[in-house]
Amino acid sequence: MSTDAEILAAIDAAFGAAPRPEHFTNHTHCCECAEHDDVLRSRTRETLQHADVGNPGWDPICFTSAEGFAYYFPALARLALAEPSREHGWYADQLLFHLSSGFKENTYYLHCDADRRAAVARLLGHLIQTRTALIEDYAAADEFLRCHELWGEA
Repeated sequence: MSTDAEILAAIDAAFGAAPRPEHFTNHTHCCECAEHDDVLRSRTRETLQHADVGNPGWDPICFTSAEGFAYYFPALARLALAEPSREHGWYADQLLFHLSSGFKENTYYLHCDADRRAAVARLLGHLIQTRTALIEDYAAADEFLRCHELWGEA
């Protein structure tokens, strides 16, 4: 079984070269998009925190481009592997939403090549193996398995 550090290294190998976009959202669309863009532009992979993306009702990742998602994926993986926060809960459950929304038509899935998809599948498999109790607490076992199967199709 892989360690969290090994999983993060694999994610970084797959996504580490993803360039930082100038803008992460359609920032001219509305005030909400502009605010989310400002948050994401003010952070880096190293400084993005759960508090920045942890509110499902006000989540800048919902509005980010596929390029922005790829850039931030190493940080999102780090947050998913972290302990749940008292204020925002377990980030992996929210990341699951981003990875499974639209299933095969998922913008992020379509943007990723086979290596990136394999890295995402490896993260999901690791979460399934090592965070079983949390997955059960969130009643998300079926969703994790289904999403793992999707991302595992290269």
